[in-house]
Amino acid sequence: MTRPRLCRRIKFKPDVTYFKPQGIPMGSLEVVELSNEELEAIRLKNVKDLDQTECAKQMKTSQSTFQRILSSAYKKIAEALTKGKAIEIIKI
Repeated sequence: MTRPRLCRRIKFKPDVTYFKPQGIPMGSLEVVELSNEELEAIRLKNVKDLDQTECAKQMKTSQSTFQRILSSAYKKIAEALTKGKAIEIIKI
């Protein structure tokens, strides 16, 4: 039996939830799904410029879990940017 997923604190709700490369029709794009907790991790670390310990505290998670969330977000964003894919922010 797996451990239940903990509820993480997310203080940011984006107005825009979809990004796509310019000039490519929606029908021909692959989509990378970025969770709202991954977006919050990116926001805290890169926009608010907090260290990982403080970010983890704000999201009410451990530092190692925060690092996994952040790494996952970076990988998805890098894939979308380098392979010309759309990014959809989903609520989990």
